[in-house]
Amino acid sequence: MILILQADTDKNSDDFRQLMDHLSNMKNIQTRVHDEVGTQQTLTEVYLVGDTATLQIEDMESLPCVDRVVRVSEEYRILGRHHDEDRPTHFEYNGVRFGQDTLNVFAGLCAVDTPQHVEIMMKALKERDLPCTRMGAYKPRTNPYSFQGHGKSCLPYVFELAGKYDIKVIAMEVTHDSHVQEIHNALEATGHPTGVMLQIGTRNTQNFELLKVIGREPEFPVLLKRGFGITLEESLNAAEYLASEGNRRVVFGLRGMKTNMGDPHRNFVDFSHVPVVKRLTRMPVCIDPSHSVGSRDETPNGILDVFHVTAQGVIAGANMILVDFHPAPSKALVDGPQALHMDELDYFLEDIRIAREAYEKRVALAAAHRKKQEASAA
Repeated sequence: MILILQADTDKNSDDFRQLMDHLSNMKNIQTRVHDEVGTQQTLTEVYLVGDTATLQIEDMESLPCVDRVVRVSEEYRILGRHHDEDRPTHFEYNGVRFGQDTLNVFAGLCAVDTPQHVEIMMKALKERDLPCTRMGAYKPRTNPYSFQGHGKSCLPYVFELAGKYDIKVIAMEVTHDSHVQEIHNALEATGHPTGVMLQIGTRNTQNFELLKVIGREPEFPVLLKRGFGITLEESLNAAEYLASEGNRRVVFGLRGMKTNMGDPHRNFVDFSHVPVVKRLTRMPVCIDPSHSVGSRDETPNGILDVFHVTAQGVIAGANMILVDFHPAPSKALVDGPQALHMDELDYFLEDIRIAREAYEKRVALAAAHRKKQEASAA
């Protein structure tokens, strides 16, 4: 059960203390308090965990500070919708808004290689008013002899260049809690010129201790990718690990499923789950077409498969796109053959615009149809 308190409830007030005292005296009930901080108001939610079946909604709504009550009928999830569409569905970080109604493009290097390539990429993004990028400093690899990323040694120049070109958010994978501290240290040393979205890759989706550590991280939002070969529900529960520890600024990433049924693509493209995740949770949804397709193959009409699957995800309502570009793909240290070229950036962005426009038209059509049905029912 979730108690949604009145907006801007003061936790030092007598009413709030009275509410929490009452809840603490309930048998077999534990409470967790979470805040949704918006630009104009803060919304506090109190989660009741345990034997809540006997609690009456009317009784709970009569308690001090309580605005409304949501009974969770399915498996308990902080990030779940629970048939309550009115709760906040977005967060802001370093001036960038992430929600189920936004679309942010994170084009960049799968793996950082040289300062020159990083600067070329960020300069191109700046020229197109794109405030986000992807930059891989830590790269978990299947082969132990493959390039593992430059690690903390590249962080200072990556962050400084981001500040130079007004890049607000960098998506960066981490595989160990020490990486989070290294990112903190590098940002501090460079004067916090940018922000970082911690990325948890598919190999670590069920690394529960790492999830707990990052869930307790107060500064950085998280991009959690769906796990290798596990169900959607299992991956959503991984996101719940983050939220249960306090970090609710989570974006859920679809990056294809590992199965030979996806051949000849690198992974089986799962972007049909974009609307499913948005229906089940309040998380924005990211698609990763580069690692789903894994090639630069194209159809007879000259459109790359990466463009096709990106459009599929955007038309389905994706809120974030994580895509590989490289100034010199033949020199890339990771996934060069699948990277898009710099002269394709404008083409890619225009293709996204067309797909997004189609999505918005579909949303408008659905709203008109619903309105017509309601009028007929009345």
